[in-house]
Amino acid sequence: MTNKTTRRIRIFDITLRDGEQTPGVSLTADDKMEIARQLSKLGVDTIEAGFPSSSEGE
Repeated sequence: MTNKTTRRIRIFDITLRDGEQTPGVSLTADDKMEIARQLSKLGVDTIEAGFPSSSEGE
């Protein structure tokens, strides 16, 4: 008897959080929504969008 186990890879994407911290990168709300839509279409399980603010100036 063959024991076949199906394994699933889960994808956790941090593009919207980390990408926004890259010097010179500034994403509009529309840019972020489009990136999230495309990641969802690709089947990404979790999309980490960022934090409400990470410093006093934000």
